[in-house]
Amino acid sequence: MAATSVFAQSPSSKKPFSISALRLIGEKEIPHNLSYQGTTVGGLSSIDYDSKSGLYYLICDDRSAINPARYYTAKIFFTEKGVDSATLLGVTNLLQPNGKTYPNAKEDPAHTPDPEAMRYDPLRKQFAWSSEGERIIRGKDTVLQNPFIHLITRDGRFCDSFPLPVNLRMQAIEMGPRQNGVLEGMSFSRNYRSLYVNVEEPLYEDGPRADLTDNQPWIRIYRFDEASKKNTAQYAYQLDPVAYPTTPPGAFMVNGVPDILSLDDRQLIVMERSFSTGRWPCTIKLYLTDLATAGDVRSNTSLRKHPPAKPLRKKLLLNMDDLGIYVDNVEGMTLGPVLPNGHRTLVLVSDNNFNLAEKTQMFVFEIIP
Repeated sequence: MAATSVFAQSPSSKKPFSISALRLIGEKEIPHNLSYQGTTVGGLSSIDYDSKSGLYYLICDDRSAINPARYYTAKIFFTEKGVDSATLLGVTNLLQPNGKTYPNAKEDPAHTPDPEAMRYDPLRKQFAWSSEGERIIRGKDTVLQNPFIHLITRDGRFCDSFPLPVNLRMQAIEMGPRQNGVLEGMSFSRNYRSLYVNVEEPLYEDGPRADLTDNQPWIRIYRFDEASKKNTAQYAYQLDPVAYPTTPPGAFMVNGVPDILSLDDRQLIVMERSFSTGRWPCTIKLYLTDLATAGDVRSNTSLRKHPPAKPLRKKLLLNMDDLGIYVDNVEGMTLGPVLPNGHRTLVLVSDNNFNLAEKTQMFVFEIIP
């Protein structure tokens, strides 16, 4: 019997969400460079679950370099005892406002997308998805492309977009977003009236990137009103230090937030992902935060110069290093089906960067109230 057929219906979104721990149910790996309907599967940077259809939606961060920008539809079959399988059911191109597929960087670098996050809105039967834009400062080859949040139909057609605040505009000077550290995570509120998005790394004016020691790297989580599309709040969140030193010293390392997940009217799960050159596994930490205890920092033009008085507080739910298994570049998470015991599930996906040394993994957890 397919595992999803024995799951109960989702509980009311009006009830406070209780979460004390996460129990790993199992993990399933998708073969590297799997060919599906003429596309190469990989780069899965987000995952979202529609409880009505039982479908999962996964955006691909291919910048139209291998195949046109796209998302996949899938089903994942599991019970409380383990993960049976993950099956792709469809692939859909993300379309520009002009109705065409997106170009790659060689064709048109000013309009090449960098898809990173996508969520499904079942009330309006549409998706919101984000692109990180581009910031390349290199003389005549300079490219400044603003990030964006688009609304699309299920067949990929453009519907609308969210106007972004000034501090999300790409600039040639060290102000605004860093390259490849912008709109990485996204989540609708449980009532679908608000959309939350976050920058992966600090804006230049908000402070330095995360380091091996605590240097107060602040990022921002943005709240948008779905009806008006306006940015109605910004919240300050402090990143942990990078988890491990690099080999060799001074090589690339990063800690940032690849995804966020709304649980109820107040609570978010924030995922931190740390990578250090010389160590293939990533350190993935899941934190619980409460928006109701945080202040709005929209008027704060520099979190470095003016540290927030009421930042988001965070409580560690899970450090995946403690699981004793290999964990790759996890970038997406979603609430999954309800188990027969009434507990919700949490499903995570990793982005293999189309790299043979990396894996596309799906993790399923039982949420312990």
